[in-house]
Amino acid sequence: MDSIDSLLLVARTYAAAEGLDLSTVSWRSMGDTKKLTAIVGGADIQMRRFEKTMRWFSENWPADAVWPAAVARPQIHVAEQVVS
Repeated sequence: MDSIDSLLLVARTYAAAEGLDLSTVSWRSMGDTKKLTAIVGGADIQMRRFEKTMRWFSENWPADAVWPAAVARPQIHVAEQVVS
C-alpha cells in the first residue's frame, strides 16, 4: 500500500468512526474541504503535508475506533516539561 492509499484509508476510517463526510474530515485534518477529494481523484500531496496530516489523525483518533492495521501509526510526541 502506498502513502496515498494509506492516507485515504485512515481518512475514510476516521470519517466512518465519527459519522462525517470526507469534506469535513479534510477540513479538520488539512484545513481544506476539497483536498482529500482531490487526492481521491488523483491529485498529489507534498510529503511534509502528508506527514503532518497523518500525525493529526494519530493525535485526534477516536478512542473507540481501531486504527487500520495495514497503516503504520505515527507516534505522538509529548513535549518535555521543564520542572523547576
